Amino acid sequence: MDDVSKEETPGEEGMPVQLRPYSIRARFTLVTALLSVIVFTAIGIGLDFAIRTRIQDGIYADSQRLATTWIDWEPYSAPQPVTTTRVDLLQFTDSHSRVLAASKAAGDVPMSRLLPPEEDRIQHGTACTPARCVVFTVVRVPPLETTVLWSGEPHFVYAGMVQPPILSGHRLEWLTGLGITLMSAFAAWVAWWVVGRTLRPVAEIRARTAEITVGDLSLRLPQPPGRDEIAQLARTTNRTLARLEEAVNQQRQFASVVSHELRSPVSGLYTRLEEAVLYPDEVDLRETVAAALSTTKRMHAIINDILVLARLRTVVPAPHVPIDLGALVAEEAAGQAGGAPVRAYATDDLMVLGNRIQLIGVMNNLLVNACRHAETRVEVTAVRAGGHAVVNVVDDGAGIAPKDRERVFEPFVRLDDGRRRDPGGSGLGLAICRGIVSAHHGTLGIEDSSQGARFVLRLPLLETDRAPMHT
Repeated sequence: MDDVSKEETPGEEGMPVQLRPYSIRARFTLVTALLSVIVFTAIGIGLDFAIRTRIQDGIYADSQRLATTWIDWEPYSAPQPVTTTRVDLLQFTDSHSRVLAASKAAGDVPMSRLLPPEEDRIQHGTACTPARCVVFTVVRVPPLETTVLWSGEPHFVYAGMVQPPILSGHRLEWLTGLGITLMSAFAAWVAWWVVGRTLRPVAEIRARTAEITVGDLSLRLPQPPGRDEIAQLARTTNRTLARLEEAVNQQRQFASVVSHELRSPVSGLYTRLEEAVLYPDEVDLRETVAAALSTTKRMHAIINDILVLARLRTVVPAPHVPIDLGALVAEEAAGQAGGAPVRAYATDDLMVLGNRIQLIGVMNNLLVNACRHAETRVEVTAVRAGGHAVVNVVDDGAGIAPKDRERVFEPFVRLDDGRRRDPGGSGLGLAICRGIVSAHHGTLGIEDSSQGARFVLRLPLLETDRAPMHT
């Protein structure tokens, strides 16, 4: 069974529920879990440290206050009643750590043998025995009292309490670890749920994409609401599918028209050659060969035009170079030898970016068509208008009806007057011209004229193309 058949069945949210290493949802959840563990661990360590510090600082503050208060008491009497319920361990010792007085809870065993020096009279610490750990503060009796009462022998007051369970064991660490685990698991679940909700349209898009085939490009992807990346992707893909459907339809129509246009000359050629073979004595071979050559020449012209049109649609265009369109129009107008006379007017310095050979072909085709249909003259103008170079080719012939002004640019479309004036034409000339102009980011169309046909070519001027580079 292949990999496709192994995919899981979508769950309630339309997404696979099994964790897969190559799933975006799984990867995002895994990354979120790892980052959550790292972040919450750092927070937990800091929180653990802060809690321990706060509890210890509170004990140290209470024990220090109690110890310094007890220094003023009579050291040979019993300790005064303790005013706090937390700090209940009080001891008064000499320099040999002998307990001279103590609270009932403290006992006779010294809490610690820590003896602060004169320059640091108050110190804090934790002393542990097998039975318990005590958090305490030890205060050295001031030198004046020591000298008066004990002939200079240092004495010390200890105040403390049994270390709270949250500090004595690993309870705080376990609680912190449990919190880290729960928070990380919650963050991972949120990531899994959010990504699943976000990618739900992707499953629908994938399912619909699997249904789209070359035979039916009319299907479109479901577009989720909103303007997020997935919605924009769906809309862009639908626009691409629409262009693809249009291109495929054009290709099919073009192939149908090509086959129709080639079928007639091929059938005629086949018939004449078959007659020559079957009836050699009744058919003039010289005439048959001449007719076959004429038909072959027309087919050759049609095929060449088809190849040119196909290259315009598929081949990457050659780099464009600056061209003086006015000079090019004047040269082509002056080179027209047959047909009606051509009068040209061109503005200087009409610089455009383009392929010179292709633009010459466009102008030559427009001028030849105009001369073929003109009665007495053809007028050509090349001027500047609104950032474009505009070329008008006008003849004084019968003109083209408004309903046919777009049809004549379709492949193999030839009007009756065109067939009469040029029986051997392929009907691809204007289609090729429009393709070339479109590749130059321009337009080619037929506009209203007082008499005859008026072809209008517009190409962006060179300075217009370069202007955005300076903004």
